[in-house]
Amino acid sequence: METGIRLNERITAKGTPALEMCWPKLVAHLGRIAENASKVVEFCASAGVTVAAVTKGVCSDLRVAGAMIEGGCASFGDSRVQNLACLKKEFPRIPRTLLRIPMKSELEDVVQFTDSSLVSMTESIEALEARCLRLGATHKVILMFDLGDRREGIFSEEIEAFVEVLRRTSHVALQGVGVNFGCFAGVLPSAAALRRLCSAREALEKELGYSVPVCSGGATSSLALLERGELPPGVNQLRVGEAILLGQDVTWQRTIPWLRHDTIYLEAEVVETRFKSSLPEGETGRDAFGKSRTFEDKGKRRRAIVAVGRQDAPVEGLVPWDPGLQVLGGSSDHTILDVTDAEEPPRWGDALRFSVDYAAMLGLMTSPYVFKEYR
Repeated sequence: METGIRLNERITAKGTPALEMCWPKLVAHLGRIAENASKVVEFCASAGVTVAAVTKGVCSDLRVAGAMIEGGCASFGDSRVQNLACLKKEFPRIPRTLLRIPMKSELEDVVQFTDSSLVSMTESIEALEARCLRLGATHKVILMFDLGDRREGIFSEEIEAFVEVLRRTSHVALQGVGVNFGCFAGVLPSAAALRRLCSAREALEKELGYSVPVCSGGATSSLALLERGELPPGVNQLRVGEAILLGQDVTWQRTIPWLRHDTIYLEAEVVETRFKSSLPEGETGRDAFGKSRTFEDKGKRRRAIVAVGRQDAPVEGLVPWDPGLQVLGGSSDHTILDVTDAEEPPRWGDALRFSVDYAAMLGLMTSPYVFKEYR
C-alpha cells in the first residue's frame, strides 16, 4: 500500500509543511470508469445519441477525464471555466462545453477556453458576441429551456426575442437546445417534456434559417427513458457524469444494473472505538451545523469514529461496505458509526471503506484534505 503521500498543493503553497498521510483517501478505478463510459456510449449510440462526459463531479480530474474519453465519450462538459481550461491543455482536440450559465465577469475566459456554453439570457449572447469580436474568435451556444425543474432556462414564448439577437450575431452561433432535470426541484425527465424541446429546436431552425444540430435532452436521469424506449428520436445528446462515475442515478433513486458501482469509493481511518450509550447526556440544543437531532435508546453500543467529516463531504452520502456498520452522523471532521453488528469490530488505526453518492463524491474530490488514489 502506498504511504508516502503529500498534502495537496493548495495547502503546502500556503506555507504548511508537506506531511506524510494515507487517509482519508478517495480511490478511483480508472479501468472501471472507462468500462462504464463504454457501456453508456454504446447504449446511447444505439438510439443515435452522443455522450458528453460531465467531469464536474470529479473537478475535471485529468486521469478520470481520460478514462471517460477512452470509453468513447465525444466531448467534455463542466461547470467551472478553470476546469475546462485544464481540459483544453490536456485534451486540446476534445470539444468543451461550459455547463453553468456564464457569469458576465468570466465571458472572456469562456470564449478562450470553451467551445460552447449553455445560455438563458439575451444579454449573455450579446456580451459573448462582443468578446468574440474583440478576440477574433467564434463561440457556440446551447439555449436552455425550463421544462419544469425551475433552474435555468427560457420558456417557449421567449423564443422570438432570442431569434432577434441571434440573427444579429456573426461570431456567436446557436449550436443547440438543452434542458436540465432533477437538479433543483427534482423534476423527472419525461417524453412529453423532451418532445417540447425537440419542437423548440425545429422552431429555432425555421426562424434562423440554419441547422441547429444539438438537442441535449438532459443528464444521467434521461438514461431511464432510453432504457424504456421513451426517449424522443429528436434528442441526440445526453450529458452524463454520475452514471459513468458511480453507476448511480440519484434522481430516480436507483443503481443502474448494467453498470459497475465499484468505481469510486472512500477509505477513512478509525481514530476511536469504544462502547457508549446510544443516548446523549445533558440538555441538548442544535448541533454544530444548526440541526436538531433525535436519538433512539438502544442501550450501550460499540461505536467507531473515522477521520473524515462534513468539511469534506455530506456524511449522509457515505455507505459502509460492511453491512454491519451504520453511519450515525458527523461533525466537521468526524464521522460516527455504530459498529456493534460488524462481523469483525474495527480497531484503532483500521481503514474502513464506504461507497459514495454523487454529493459525497463531489465534496471529497473538492476537499484538499482528502488524498486521491488511482488504480
